[in-house]
Amino acid sequence: MLPKTGKAMIKKKVLIVDDDHDLLRLLSMRLQASGYDVIAVDSGEKALVEVSLKHPNVVVTDLRMDGMDGLQLFNAIHKVNSALPVIILTAHGTIPEAVDATTQGVFSFLTKPFDSKQLLGQIEKAISIAGNVPDELSEYTGNEWRGAIITQSPVMEELLGQALLVAKGDTSVFIHGESGTGKELLAKAIHQSSPRRDKPFIAVNCAAIPEHLLESELFGHTKGAFTGAATSYEGLFQAANGGTIFLDEIGDMPLALQVKLLRVLQEKQVRPVGSTKTLSVDVRIISATHCDIEKEMSMGNFREDLYYRLNVVTLELPSLVTRRQDIPLLAKHFLKELMMENGKKIKSFAPDAMELLMTAEWPGNIRQLKNVVEQSFALCTTSIIPARLVLKALRGKSGEIIPLTEAKKRFERDYLLKLLQLTSGNVSQAARLANRNRTEFYKLLHRHHLDPSQFKLAR
Repeated sequence: MLPKTGKAMIKKKVLIVDDDHDLLRLLSMRLQASGYDVIAVDSGEKALVEVSLKHPNVVVTDLRMDGMDGLQLFNAIHKVNSALPVIILTAHGTIPEAVDATTQGVFSFLTKPFDSKQLLGQIEKAISIAGNVPDELSEYTGNEWRGAIITQSPVMEELLGQALLVAKGDTSVFIHGESGTGKELLAKAIHQSSPRRDKPFIAVNCAAIPEHLLESELFGHTKGAFTGAATSYEGLFQAANGGTIFLDEIGDMPLALQVKLLRVLQEKQVRPVGSTKTLSVDVRIISATHCDIEKEMSMGNFREDLYYRLNVVTLELPSLVTRRQDIPLLAKHFLKELMMENGKKIKSFAPDAMELLMTAEWPGNIRQLKNVVEQSFALCTTSIIPARLVLKALRGKSGEIIPLTEAKKRFERDYLLKLLQLTSGNVSQAARLANRNRTEFYKLLHRHHLDPSQFKLAR
């Protein structure tokens, strides 16, 4: 049973998958009676859709099913969300199957007829180990902590799940991602979901502050420490005491200052410029960069010992082109913000304008998308933004744009690749997900020189 507390609890979601409809109903009733929000489907293909749409906390699936079986479903799920626990049930369980399943990463393997208490215990354990929000944060289990991150991408959902896990402690986090992918937003989300959320969050762009001022900005200075220091200044580490400091573009920090930052991490103390005394600070450090830190280390531009202090946990932010399904959401979000700020009513993008957004290369990622939406909005004189304005804005930011036919071709190939990866090369399943018949789907694969056998699971 779910734990009872005096606070309103958010129900955990359990996705159950079985082609035996009687057992599916029975399982649904038992889990609902135990306080879970149940999503029930009768095939692996439907389960993959629900994983993307409903984001369950745990999956319980039968092993032997027509079409995609339980292990194939597990592998497909873990390609997009390796943190989602999967429990497999079967009436045909054998020791080799159980060993194979658990060594691949399946959370547990139960044989039918199973004991309800044992299943409920496994579900509770899976949810606990998977790192869902603890009871003391139950009033904060909505989307407030990640409200600024607009996404429906499985890749981003997995990343946010990892961020939520990391947020519970004080581990140093290193965020890597291309410029414009939203590294500061992710750092804020980690802070907002952590026990430090009521304390300050301070962001520092290490590349934007002149080298001779950065030490003073971070660690403070005493009055008269240098020319122009008319008063004492506590510095950003002291200002963030008890909270989180986000060091963006850490790869651009001067070597001399890297030594002093390492000392702060080791001793949890700062020494203001011009002072002989050290001051204790309790600060969690999240750092980020878009550059190749390992290359910088090999060139002697970044200290290896500091890197390993900062890089306890690495979170990799995907580029916008790897989460294209988020482009319409983000574009509409930016459009809505602009309408609220300017009082100018523009309903949406024309279909061909949205197609341009969906197929563009986006070297500047989300920052560039926002800029394109702002430019298009500013120049639009109709209620719907036309393609010509989007094309103008894209050319203005990214130089030459590929022809629409080539962009469509690239998008189609990426889409087919994703389907083959998701279904482990099963053409029938991929065709069903694409809502195409097998013959037409094979023609598409042939057009893009894709061989389904290359995606099949290793046996």
